[in-house]
Amino acid sequence: MKRICIVVGARPNFIKVAPLIRAIQKAERASYELVFAGRHDDPTLETSLFDDLQMPQPDVCLGVDSTSLNEITSRVMASFDSYLEQHETDIVIVVDDLASTMAAAIVAKKRGLKLAHLVAGTRSFDMKMPKEVNRLVIDALSDYLFTAGVKSNSVATREQAEGSNTYMVGNILMDTLRFNHQRLRKPLLDIEEGKYLVFTLNRKALLADQQKLAGMIEAMTKAAEGMTIIAPLRGQALDTVRPLIPTGAQWQAIDPLNYLEFGWLTAHACGIITDSGNVAEEATFNGVPCITLNSYTEHQETITTGSNVLVGEDPQRLAGETAKMVKGQWKKSALPDRWDGRTAERIVSILID
Repeated sequence: MKRICIVVGARPNFIKVAPLIRAIQKAERASYELVFAGRHDDPTLETSLFDDLQMPQPDVCLGVDSTSLNEITSRVMASFDSYLEQHETDIVIVVDDLASTMAAAIVAKKRGLKLAHLVAGTRSFDMKMPKEVNRLVIDALSDYLFTAGVKSNSVATREQAEGSNTYMVGNILMDTLRFNHQRLRKPLLDIEEGKYLVFTLNRKALLADQQKLAGMIEAMTKAAEGMTIIAPLRGQALDTVRPLIPTGAQWQAIDPLNYLEFGWLTAHACGIITDSGNVAEEATFNGVPCITLNSYTEHQETITTGSNVLVGEDPQRLAGETAKMVKGQWKKSALPDRWDGRTAERIVSILID
């Protein structure tokens, strides 16, 4: 029996591990515990999230709550080390590239445990980004590197440490989307399918530059030519964006939707404008045009094969791509290789065998 510990550090991680938990539950030779680095009352983890994903809540919450990356790292290392002292574990699975992810990875290897990195091989090649440092450390320590696509698989294979194994298992977000496709719920909004745009924003650097953000909002509003823009935003993002919306513009800046409602909203949109890699990946799955407000993406397949384009933070480029989106002049797209909803099964099979 393989005893597996799955460590998550933030809300998006739960969406990725839900299918992994189902796959482990079906396996005969594996058990798991789900460990959350944060607090049990984290405001981003509404009860409906676990109901929507049909997954259990964390078995253990480490209780780390801080905005300092170094403090998060040190506190998670201490708390997770204490957890492992009391729980027999064979394999630790860490997700993505957070400070808490790196901290758990370091502790697991110091204890001589097998370490698996879910969504390995992603790179921005910008060492000024804290997450890039996290990615390099986690991949270097991992025994199992589970990648989502050809480019990240190539990176992981090239950089892997001696004794590591790289597997292109596909994008696990697609497992969650396929599982919930028939369960999506239309939110209580006055909207018509295909007749609105969705806007999401979370990146702190862009939120901090209100002059630049105002120019981008004005550019996309003009290019939308009166089409409604729905903006489900959380906390600071909502407070920052609302005052910047031009007077009389067809915007609905609203509180965050639950997972199934947000999934319906993005799946039936005319197009999506976002700074989220996960949202861009889901747009490719749904074949919905997507503009990403960044100069790079961790998953190049969303651009080369999927429905995503990058515009950086350039209002002119944003306006041009938004106009194409509204006029139905978008590029053709398809699903990348192994984005087939069976990623979790592949991972569990590898870990058990």
